[in-house]
Amino acid sequence: MIQKLLIANRGEIALRIVRACRELGIKTLAVYSEPDEQSLHVQLADEAICIGPAPSTESYLKSDRILSAAEIADVDAIHPGYGFLSENAEFAEQCETCNIKFVGPRSESIRLMGDKAMAKEVARKAKAPVIPGSDGVISDEKEALKLAQKIGFPVIIKAVAGGGGKGMRLAHNAPAFAREFHSARIEAEKAFGNGDVYVEKFIEDPRHIEIQLLGDEHGKIIHLGERDCSVQRRYQKLVEEAPSPFVNDALRQKMGKAAIRIAEACGYYGAGTIEFLVDKHGDFYFIEMNTRIQVEHGVTEEVTGIDLVKRQLLIAGGEHTELDQKDIKFTRHAIECRINAEDPSRNFIPCPGEIGLYYPPGGHGVRVDSHIYGGYVVPPYYDSMVSKLITYAFTREMAIDRMYRALSEYLIRGIKTSIPFCAAVMQDPVFRAGSVTTGYIPDFMDRAPKDLFLKS
Repeated sequence: MIQKLLIANRGEIALRIVRACRELGIKTLAVYSEPDEQSLHVQLADEAICIGPAPSTESYLKSDRILSAAEIADVDAIHPGYGFLSENAEFAEQCETCNIKFVGPRSESIRLMGDKAMAKEVARKAKAPVIPGSDGVISDEKEALKLAQKIGFPVIIKAVAGGGGKGMRLAHNAPAFAREFHSARIEAEKAFGNGDVYVEKFIEDPRHIEIQLLGDEHGKIIHLGERDCSVQRRYQKLVEEAPSPFVNDALRQKMGKAAIRIAEACGYYGAGTIEFLVDKHGDFYFIEMNTRIQVEHGVTEEVTGIDLVKRQLLIAGGEHTELDQKDIKFTRHAIECRINAEDPSRNFIPCPGEIGLYYPPGGHGVRVDSHIYGGYVVPPYYDSMVSKLITYAFTREMAIDRMYRALSEYLIRGIKTSIPFCAAVMQDPVFRAGSVTTGYIPDFMDRAPKDLFLKS
């Protein structure tokens, strides 16, 4: 069992890990940047060490400073959360070299599945369906164009080391291909220090469905069902739910088995997610694996009753997973809205600043995962998400109604947030009908009355 854990992250996920550790009797060390000194996870952890100034490149992405803090505080494990170093194979390898348990998969699995071209090959060997495209990195523009013409436009150009929508470009025809190919490579180089890209067929109007996996270090892997993450803007998820209103039991079993085969093929353990695109016919295609806890893991927790962060810690401590696939039941429907410090009326521009009044919603079936409070200053240096609001009920309709009620109660004054926008989505007939695809947000923005989500 882990005795003392360093939390190499910030915000709500850091606080989430602190709480899980406290329930398990694990001591915690928070590391933080200078502007995060007053963050809740820093205040609630057993110990805290400042690791640098505001820029993440000088703090949360500085593996040497994090490992120095681990040595000073004599921790035996590090939880990376999501983002930052959570999918950095070199950092995981450094932890292994220092005899510090990395709460996640082995570095080889991260490295393999972090390269999207290699991950696609793993999926293919695991007999999971993949989207037609290049076999790997494709660097020659003329060769890439020939491939695009062969598989048929539209095609999408993706950074091998990509994430968060960076290094992705859509080409609808041959004249546009050269421009988008060049742009994708430049953006990928700037964002990840790696300009390699690959090309694949663009699946029009798909649903984004992901399968949650849980595996122990003794070779046992199960899945915890799916999450529908189709409500997204510029490849950033805004609303997630479980189970998907589109997925039936037969499709769930097929996708779950495919996800497990992929995880087995890369020797995976810990919590992880296999992401698929699903077309209107119910055909699904592997797109990537996230070798970490997901932002939206809470909806799966509320549907299954399984604490995923605790499970991560127990697995990292060497424990066997006593759960079998037959034990996983989906008893409720859960929806999550990401509450971001953004102004929807100004094209979702980030809105950092000091929070005045803060009043989170409550009541039966409502969960708020957040690190903010009245007087807290939202810094401009990091992701704009300030809260995850989750509601759950026995039916999807009830969960949506509860979410709308909770959003109407949620008061955050001093900054603009996406709360009004999320409330408008909950009222939208297309969303309520469960007919959402990844193209939903642009369509919704065109259809919605302009003042519907602009209220403060």
